[in-house]
Amino acid sequence: MPDTAPVIRCDTPGSFPHSVLAERHPALIRKVQDATPYGPGQRRALDELLENTLHGTVEPPADDDWWDTWNVRRHAGRSWFSLPFLVAESCFYRQLLRAVGYFGPGPWQGTDPFRPFKLAELDTPEAAAELTALGILAEHPLPDQLKALLHGSLWGNRADLGFRIQTAEENTAADSQLVADDSASLMSLLTGDGTGAGSGPGGRTLCLVADNAGRELIPDLLLIDHLLAHGHFDRAVLHLKPYPYFVSDATTADTLDAVRHLVAAETDAGHRLWSALSDGRLILRAHPFSCAPLPYADMPADLRDDFASAGLTLLKGDLNYRRLVGDRLRPPITPFAEVTAYFPGPVAALRTLKSDVIVGLTAETEAALVAAEGQRWRTSGTRALIQVRV
Repeated sequence: MPDTAPVIRCDTPGSFPHSVLAERHPALIRKVQDATPYGPGQRRALDELLENTLHGTVEPPADDDWWDTWNVRRHAGRSWFSLPFLVAESCFYRQLLRAVGYFGPGPWQGTDPFRPFKLAELDTPEAAAELTALGILAEHPLPDQLKALLHGSLWGNRADLGFRIQTAEENTAADSQLVADDSASLMSLLTGDGTGAGSGPGGRTLCLVADNAGRELIPDLLLIDHLLAHGHFDRAVLHLKPYPYFVSDATTADTLDAVRHLVAAETDAGHRLWSALSDGRLILRAHPFSCAPLPYADMPADLRDDFASAGLTLLKGDLNYRRLVGDRLRPPITPFAEVTAYFPGPVAALRTLKSDVIVGLTAETEAALVAAEGQRWRTSGTRALIQVRV
C-alpha cells in the first residue's frame, strides 16, 4: 500500500528544512573554509557550491555513480529548495566532499573536511569530566550503570555520564524531557530478560547504527562495552558511514579516534574495546546504503540480512530516525510499531529531536507539547525519545 503521508520538503520559507538550506549550509561552508587551509581551487569550488545551493539548480557530476546508484540524478535541473529535505541534505554533502577533493584523485583525497570539529569535541573539559565519571559509575549497581550509559548515549553531547548519576529529583526532571519512553522494554531487551535479545540464532548479536562522532560517539562505545563485558551480548556490530556524510556522522576513522581517546585516558573500557575489535566481538560495518538519501524501508537485501540476524538493532540519532520511520509529516500519534513493521527484527530508536519527523506519541503528550511550545519542540534538541518495536 503506497505511503500517502506528505514527504518533508524545503520550499516553505520559515520552515525548519528551508532554514537548514538557507542558513545552516552556508554557515557550514564558511566553517569548513576556516577549519582547513584548502587551496584556491577548493575554496573557489566551495564558494560556487554556496552560490549554487542558494540560487541555482542541482547539477549532478557526470562522473559520480552515487547519483545513479540511489536514483538521485532525476533531480537534475531543479532548485535545491524544491527537493525532498533528505535528498537536498544528502546532495549538498556529496557536493561539498567533491568540492574539497575528498573523492580525488589528488592530495586532498580522503581528507575529512569535518575532522577538525570531531577531534575538537574529544579535547574539552566536558569530555574529560565524562571519563572521570566512569570511576563513580562503576560503584553503582549494574542496572543503574546500564541506565546511565543508555541515557548518556541518548542525549549525546548534551550531557556527560554525570547526567544520570544524580538525585532522584534530578532524574525525574530529565525523564520529563522524553516525549516517548520505552526504556523499560529496551532495558529488558538489552539484558536478555525479554523476547529478542536472548533468543534465536542472532539473539546474542547487537547491531548499533551510529550517529555522530566525537563526544557523542564515546557514550555509544561505552554502552557497547558494558553490554559485552557483562555478557548481555556475545558480539556487537557497529554500523558507520563509509565516508563523511552529514557534518558529524561517525566513520571508521572517527571510531578509532574515539577508542584511542579512551585508551589514552587509561580507561578499562578503552582497553576492552580495543580487545573486542581485535578478537571480533566488536565488528565495524560501513555499508554504502548508510550514505543513501533513502529510508530504511528501501534497504538492500544484504543489509536487511545483517539486521535480521541480530537480536536487537539500536538506531542512534535524528537522521537514522528519519530514515527508520520515513522523512514524512505523519500524525504524531501514528504508532511507532506500524511504521517500523517492515524492519527485519527487533528495533529501537534513541533520538534527540532535531527535525520535524515524529511518530509514536499519545494524543495527550502531543497536545501538551503544542500548548507549551507550539511546534518548536520538534526541532529544538531539548526533547528526546526512546522507542522500541519487538
